[in-house]
Amino acid sequence: MGITGRRSQEIHDVVGIGFGPSNLSLAIALEEHGASAPQHPITSHFFERQPTFGWHRNMLLPSTTMQISFLKDLATFRNPMSRFSFVSYLHASNRLVQFVNNQDFFPTRQEFHQYLEWAAAGLRDRVTYGAEVTSIRPATVAGSAASDLLEVEARGSDGSTSVVTTRNVAISTGLVPRLPEGVTSDERVWHSSEFLGRFNAQAPDDLKSVMVVGAGQSAAEITRFLHDALPHAQVCAVIPSYGYTVADDTPFANQVFDPTAVDEYYFGNERAQDAFWRYHRNTNYSVVDADVIRDLYQRSYDEQVRDSRRLHFRNLTRVAEVERAGSGTRVVLHSLLDDRREELAVDALVFATGYDGLDPARLLGDFDRHFLRDAAGRHRVERDYRLISASGLTCGVYLQGGTEHSHGLSSSLLSNIAVRSGEIADSIVLRGAERELGSTRPVRVAPSAA
Repeated sequence: MGITGRRSQEIHDVVGIGFGPSNLSLAIALEEHGASAPQHPITSHFFERQPTFGWHRNMLLPSTTMQISFLKDLATFRNPMSRFSFVSYLHASNRLVQFVNNQDFFPTRQEFHQYLEWAAAGLRDRVTYGAEVTSIRPATVAGSAASDLLEVEARGSDGSTSVVTTRNVAISTGLVPRLPEGVTSDERVWHSSEFLGRFNAQAPDDLKSVMVVGAGQSAAEITRFLHDALPHAQVCAVIPSYGYTVADDTPFANQVFDPTAVDEYYFGNERAQDAFWRYHRNTNYSVVDADVIRDLYQRSYDEQVRDSRRLHFRNLTRVAEVERAGSGTRVVLHSLLDDRREELAVDALVFATGYDGLDPARLLGDFDRHFLRDAAGRHRVERDYRLISASGLTCGVYLQGGTEHSHGLSSSLLSNIAVRSGEIADSIVLRGAERELGSTRPVRVAPSAA
């Protein structure tokens, strides 16, 4: 389906907004439902604003590895027999034996990205690339709004628009890069999400002093990359904590990402939900793999031994001011250790300061008032990741992300992607079947088998 500037007459069962790993996994789940139940086909289409498939391309640094097992791919936990599994990709690429010989559960990020591209290519006919969805609204039938249909408007790269009608939407527009207040990115001030593109646009000899701000995995990896790529440069890491904190990836802690943990969080009381975050936030947020921490510390120590320092760490330090100065940038640092301020001139400043979560209100616009929110102003979400309607709507708005408050730590992570997408697919299928039967009973979807 291309951007045509016309209204499509076809009514889809689901339209996906965004085609990153989450909605790619949903497309696979729907595809496999169609293969197992051809008498009940589910029609779907996806819009992706990027011109081609891509997932964190600007962080595909050399030799960086995934932080999850290859078995936590797009499909295996939902369907170990899936032709879209990582193992199937290895077999198709004639590398299965070599991968096994490598004896490593964690593929490089580059290889996992190639796997995602391979899977996306197998569903190319379901996606319109270079198309940004601009609004979601109730469909109108005979001049009045229909409670069970939605209209999705998308704008192509050439400015043309199209409108499609659907019974459900699955919003997976990804995370929004976060910069400190008052800071804007440019050719010398970057967010980690644009790192490689910005870095490769510079002449290495022009980068004699670089700074990385942040305490998480991306910050540590970028610091290590710059130390390798710019052997002539001073590299400064500004860390808001007292050094990097190790990620807890031990087996018991990792259970927080199990599919069953979603139920325990969703149906748990407020005290239990708070305990999930208080005790296990260090499995994913502002933490770094132990081997990366050790590598950076070893580099720093070796430089002390040689009395030739170019890797510097500013612990318990914040960036107070950023100001462009000619081709460089002036940065004022504030140390929490002694309350001192220090001014430095750098040729490139990288903020690995994380992301803000998905907010569907931007796409829903005025339609957002039809959905309930909790006391904290967050959307209320059903167990099947569907927004709860305040006005009896029977169309479905599903969220792939932005549900940490309702579903816990794994709601936007790859760890639970196959099962999460399977649950959404099951919900769409079952609600469609109930609609055909004329049932008004609410649908409750049990978690897919892991």
